[in-house]
Amino acid sequence: MDESKIDVSKVLIYSIVKIKNMKNNAEMTYTIVPESESDLKAGKISVSSPIAKALIGNSKGDVVTVQAPAGTMDFQILDVSR
Repeated sequence: MDESKIDVSKVLIYSIVKIKNMKNNAEMTYTIVPESESDLKAGKISVSSPIAKALIGNSKGDVVTVQAPAGTMDFQILDVSR
């Protein structure tokens, strides 16, 4: 795969995403990885997790709503990198 042709402005698998919880302003940084590589303590979340599913395909500045077991949460994407 030619990484120079990957759109790094959108969240994809292996993207490093900095997000802000719109309710409490907490900022978090996650890397979106395949399920077999997920490790929450290391900041690696599974592509099939609710947060990753909401983030994928979105860009810096977007606000996404995550359906979590505790209810809905809104996050703003602060930065996307590879």
